[in-house]
Formats: sequence, structure tokens, C-alpha cells
Amino acid sequence: MNNYSQYLPLLKISLQKLDNWRDGYGADHQTDFIEHLEKSSIQSVLDELAEKLQGNYPFHHPQYAGQMLKPPHPVAWLAYSLAMTINPNNHALDGGPPTSEMEKEVVNLIAAMAGYENNYLGHLTSGGTIANLEALFIAREIHPDKSIAATANAHYTHKRMCRILNCNFLEIPVDQHGIPDLSFIETHAEEIGTLVVTLGTTGLGIIEPLDELMNLSHKYGFRVHADAAYGGFFKLIENELPSEKHWKKLSECDSVVIDPHKHGLQPYGCGAILFKDASVGKYYKHDSPYTYFTSDDLHLGEISIECSRAGAAAAALWATLQMLPLTSNGLGEILRKTRSAAVTFAGLLQNRPDWQLYNTPELDITGYFKVPESGTISELNKQSKHIFSAGMKNRDTGFHLSLFKVKAEDFVKKFPDYRADVPEAVLLRSVFMKEEHEGFVEELTDRIFSA
Repeated sequence: MNNYSQYLPLLKISLQKLDNWRDGYGADHQTDFIEHLEKSSIQSVLDELAEKLQGNYPFHHPQYAGQMLKPPHPVAWLAYSLAMTINPNNHALDGGPPTSEMEKEVVNLIAAMAGYENNYLGHLTSGGTIANLEALFIAREIHPDKSIAATANAHYTHKRMCRILNCNFLEIPVDQHGIPDLSFIETHAEEIGTLVVTLGTTGLGIIEPLDELMNLSHKYGFRVHADAAYGGFFKLIENELPSEKHWKKLSECDSVVIDPHKHGLQPYGCGAILFKDASVGKYYKHDSPYTYFTSDDLHLGEISIECSRAGAAAAALWATLQMLPLTSNGLGEILRKTRSAAVTFAGLLQNRPDWQLYNTPELDITGYFKVPESGTISELNKQSKHIFSAGMKNRDTGFHLSLFKVKAEDFVKKFPDYRADVPEAVLLRSVFMKEEHEGFVEELTDRIFSA
């Protein structure tokens, strides 16, 4: 049972401690304003909000295996709520001394997980998009006359951010299995300043071959940025993954992005950017004489594109990592369960002659489809859309999936018996990113097969 109200007594105790701290500064001069807001009026607004929020899909329930969405860990939203009553701003040490220290602490932990040891630079961001923007910003500053390259499977924001940064973007073709064309990279190596390698694509969770790509980096001298926004925390269980050799190379990357608001169990938004060489901080240099008064130390705003950032995000992540440390038996245990669910699902599907697995899950995402009678992609697409819609019609026995499009020409390379009568194949896609999926996956599979 998802009984979130059970945690309210814990929050009330901690809120009282902060109230006592606030009272120590004397009378609260906002009391006149607060008294005009009758509790009944506040309750009315909250009740209306609760009604509106019920229009969401059941992200909390394991029948939801659609997009990369799930509620944060209870300690995360409790810590976030507690910190937001103060509303610290981690743009500067002065804006939130305790939460700024928490941010430094959690970034050090993430850096250690990535294999960065000394002289690195990093901070939290409002999400993976901004974290990647910072990585590409540094890439442009270091090699202003060269291209930033990423594969066709990379997140679309890389190409968009290159437009914002007014630098050239080079798209690397991939084969039907999502493997980048290494010969293309070698051919264009002289024009590449930074290569983006995705460790866990948002489509099918593909781990791009960092091992081989890092060898090319050493050979030709271009930088490597690892976009591990989705997959980064799987580093904790790398020894159990088929992509282990690629994770072993993460520490060699010039920069890494990891999103705690995905597998780090955090509320949106919480991303993280790390640079292996702290000297890139010179590209952030700025002067803001009116903001900082109490500290001569390097503040987080001096190594960030963003200015105001919620200190509550750092507090939430810090609290979560007190309970679930970045170890194989800590947070890694949850990742082990999500991957187990995906592998189990793939096995169940492969035992059915009327269903076809599109990709073997490398992390906890997989694509698949029901085999059409006609052998045409158009009929396959029709079935996928029907199953997708049918799952959302019954709350008690339903399911929520997502649709994923691939080029028809790539699809028929993998499945040559199909006729490409339309430009794209529409697959079903499941993201098993909740630990509850492990115990529910057989029930979910039965529901999908019965649709």
C-alpha cells in the first residue's frame, strides 16, 4: 500500500525543530499576512489540487512501465519539503550554507562512484539537459573551431544545445543494433573536438561502446563526454552487466552527466555534472560583487551556468544517500531489482511465439512487439497502438506502456521477413525503473499478453 500520509508525523517533528529555530530570531513579521489565510481556505485549495493531481497516470504503481517516471524515495520528498520551508539557494554559500555543504558532499560521492579521484569539478543542476549544456559549453570553449559529435541515438538535446551554443554538431550514424559507425568517427576524427557517448540511451537503454570509443579518443586526441543521465547509477553494479568493460572506462572521460532524479530516487529536478579536470572552472569565471559577503571560498555559483538553484534538491539527495549509500548493496540493490524485472520480462516474452523482443535489455528498458499475421510493418504498428491504448482502459487490470519508433529500414535489417510498407515501425516499450517491478513483472506480462 502506498500510504504517504504515514510519514507526516515524522515531518511534523522535524518541522517543529525548524520552527523552534525560527522562533529564536524573535517575532515573525509575516504573521499578519499569514493570519489572513484561514486554514479552511488553504485546505480548500489543497483539496482541489489533490483532485487535479489524480488526473496523472499511476506512476507509483508497477502497472506503470511507460516513461521514466516514478515517485521519489520517501526520505527524499520529506527532506525536500523540510528544506523548502527555508528555501535556500545553492547559487552561493551565503544563500544556503548547510545545503551548499550537502551539495559538495553528495557531488564528492557521485564523483567517487564515477571513478574521479582528485582535482575534479562538479555540482548539481536542475536536470540532465542543463548538465549536458554545461558539458557542451566547456567542450566549445576548449575547441571553439571543432565539432561536437554524438550518435543518432543520443538525446535530441545535444543537437539542440549545439544550436544554442552556435557550434557545429556532427551526427554519427548507427547500425540497426544501435552501434555507432567507428569508421565514420575515424574519417571525421580531425574535426571532432568532443565526442558524446551515451551510457543508457533514453530510447532503449543502449550502452554505447565506451571502451572502443575511448581507444579512438586516445588515438586521435578528441575529448569524451559521457552522457550517463539515465544509466549512471548502474555503475554500482557494473560487474553484473553485459556492458561491464564500458563502465570500467567511465573514469577516463573528460566529463560525466548523471541524473539523481532518475535512478537516484530524487524529485525533479536534480542532475549532476562532473569534470575530470578542475581547471575548466576558468571558463565559468565571472564577477558578481553584490551577492557574496560571508565567504571567500569557491562558491557553487562560480562553477555553474545556472544561477538560483534549489538547496532543497541537495538536502533531499543528501538525506537519501544517508539511507541508501552509493554502494552495490545500497542504492545498487534497487538497480539490481529493476534490471532483474527487465530481464525476467524479456525471458517471458521470448517464450511466446506470438511476441517478439526487439532488443535484449542492457539496463532496465526493452522494446518489443506482437507478431502481426500479415508480416507488414503497418499491421505491426496497428497492433502496437491498439495494445498501448487498451492497457489504459481498466484501472484494476490495466497497464501503461510507451510507444517507440524506429526507421523501417533498420527494422527490416533485424527482421528481414517483414515488408516495410510504411517509413517507421512502432514498437511497444517498457521502462522497469521501479524496484516494485521485480515482484510484479509476471502479473504485468500476463496483462499485456491478454490485451
